[in-house]
Amino acid sequence: MPSVGRLGRRGAFWASASVLALVLWSSGAPSVLYPIYAQKWGLSSAIVTLVFASYQLALIVVLPLFGNLSDQFGRRLVMIWGVGLIAASAIAFAIAPNVSFLFLGRVLQGAGSGLAMGAATASLVENNTTGNARFASSLATVSTAAGLTVALVLSGVFARFAPMPLFWSYILLLALTVCAVIALVLTPDDRPTLTHKWRPRAMRLLPELRLSFSLATLSVSLAYCAGAIFLSLGAHTIGQFAGTSDTALVGALLGCSSATIGLTGLFLARVRPHVALLVGTLLTLVGLALMAAAAAFGSLGMFFAWCLVGGAAYSFAFTGGLGVINQAAPVRHRGSTLSLLYLIAYILQAAIAIGMGALATASTLGTAVGAAAAALAGLSIVVLVLSYIDARARRRP
Repeated sequence: MPSVGRLGRRGAFWASASVLALVLWSSGAPSVLYPIYAQKWGLSSAIVTLVFASYQLALIVVLPLFGNLSDQFGRRLVMIWGVGLIAASAIAFAIAPNVSFLFLGRVLQGAGSGLAMGAATASLVENNTTGNARFASSLATVSTAAGLTVALVLSGVFARFAPMPLFWSYILLLALTVCAVIALVLTPDDRPTLTHKWRPRAMRLLPELRLSFSLATLSVSLAYCAGAIFLSLGAHTIGQFAGTSDTALVGALLGCSSATIGLTGLFLARVRPHVALLVGTLLTLVGLALMAAAAAFGSLGMFFAWCLVGGAAYSFAFTGGLGVINQAAPVRHRGSTLSLLYLIAYILQAAIAIGMGALATASTLGTAVGAAAAALAGLSIVVLVLSYIDARARRRP
């Protein structure tokens, strides 16, 4: 029973969902603003994508060292630490006088997300009171999509219509982090009763999870890598195709994709994880074709179609991947297993973002988008092969 004055398991469930929304809100808040930063400080595409990828690079450091923290100290406490770092990142962005503060803000975002994301995802699974085991994975998708959508749209609106366009989006994020911490403090203490002295440990994967983990991780990676293309250079791409610097329009177009992620996620609680994963991979291939066509022909219509198809693909691939690993991983290892999954996904996402930025600077934006599409098509084929192997393994008596 929760103690008097505290939220119960249901409250912990929804507080965890809000943390996931904040993680993606913080990640997406600068995306619409990158062209403004680039113009203000004379930044190249390579620098912009390095700023974007410093988030993933911070995660790559944090997750191996601290991925097991929530298994040791409880999901709630680690989420509070993570949200606190996201609050610090909002301050860094709000007062940024030069590009070094953008790097600092992204590193703080990445460190906070690295702490909060695995803990929040595990908390959703463990505090799910609906009786539908797939609802936690579905809500994780909806929460992250909602946070990203609102961040993209509001950042564009603030930049277009409010004074100090590079300030208000982050002040709103700061206020939301305070609300999230208050909600988490009111949830029950979930620290394990038996604990050992914590120390950083090398991430270890249970041997029986190898196939399920590989399939789930590459499915989530596929979603994240497509998202990297969209969030790092999406605003530049729209500006090139539409010939506009209207941040409200850019934010609305980028928000269409993340809104599609959330709307699709609403219907995925009834879809089996392996089916969702397969559909997500196939839709990703369709989305990649649209993305390459949009870059080749400079078509805003094709870009919009990619936003919609790519959003649906992300939702299926991400939800399916999380569902597969949530079914397979035991509770005692769930936090560290999810952290390892996110680590690999973010390594691949950072590689795609940095590679695109380098290509866009050395050649053209169209060349960079085409190369990224080819790389993700190869990853999609690997996921399809693993899905086939996994299906055969599950049919064995």
